[in-house]
Amino acid sequence: MQLVTEDNITDLAVQRWATARDPRTAEVLTALVRHLHDFAREVRLTEAEWMAAIQWLTRTGQISNEKREEFILTSDVLGLSMLVVQMNHRLDPAATPATVLGPFHIEGSPELDFGADMSEGLPGTPLYLQGTVRDLEGNPVAGAVLDVWQADTDGAYESQIPDIDEARLRAKYTTREDGSYCVRTVAPLGYSIPMDGPVGDLISQTEISHFRPAHVHFLINVRGYAPLITHLFQEGADYLDSDVVFGTKQELVVAFEPREPGTTPDGGKSAGPWSEAHYDFVLQRQA
Repeated sequence: MQLVTEDNITDLAVQRWATARDPRTAEVLTALVRHLHDFAREVRLTEAEWMAAIQWLTRTGQISNEKREEFILTSDVLGLSMLVVQMNHRLDPAATPATVLGPFHIEGSPELDFGADMSEGLPGTPLYLQGTVRDLEGNPVAGAVLDVWQADTDGAYESQIPDIDEARLRAKYTTREDGSYCVRTVAPLGYSIPMDGPVGDLISQTEISHFRPAHVHFLINVRGYAPLITHLFQEGADYLDSDVVFGTKQELVVAFEPREPGTTPDGGKSAGPWSEAHYDFVLQRQA
């Protein structure tokens, strides 16, 4: 019988997890064991700290639900989400960069027509996001579905507002034959990530900014092309250089140009000032 010691515990644990029937599972779990043990040794982890970590993970699971993914938020603020994105989306330099999904995406957003208003009369400066979806050769991509979502002008998603139980500031738009799209919404606001949970507790113990710059999320899907998860950020917005989830990329920063009352991109009329932004998404074909 081999007795377990501080010196051999890692090798014994790795040997056991190496018996996983799936080779990739064995590779991932044995590496995880080695790195966890190395981490514990490096920081000389105490029992009290170990228990605090277990309790933190428990609270993270308890606060998560179908509208709030605290574990995704954890991954985001640690920079792990963007690292995984970068490693798994080594796109052509001409393609639109990918960013994090974030913790507030939900399925089942309503389908809207070209230029239809996903803000449904919410207060704020009307904003039209327009452009095309095309491939690397410049060809228009028709039938691409743009799943769009954002925070309101108070910097909140509906899942953070107790009295709201339906989709808000979310919609799906489909590109026309010429690849064009037009999203009607309200100008977003930079906002704080949720600070009322386990992630907020950790952030509050540091000098890390807990804010994100003003942005609109996009998830673009179309047959034959790699799905694209990305953002559009407002040029000149606060926190572009300190995005708490490391999601900002220069290629995704666009100007929200102010416009006087008058004809809007959807052919309608605006009685007050409005803004527009133009961006052409470039998709890479599915490998």
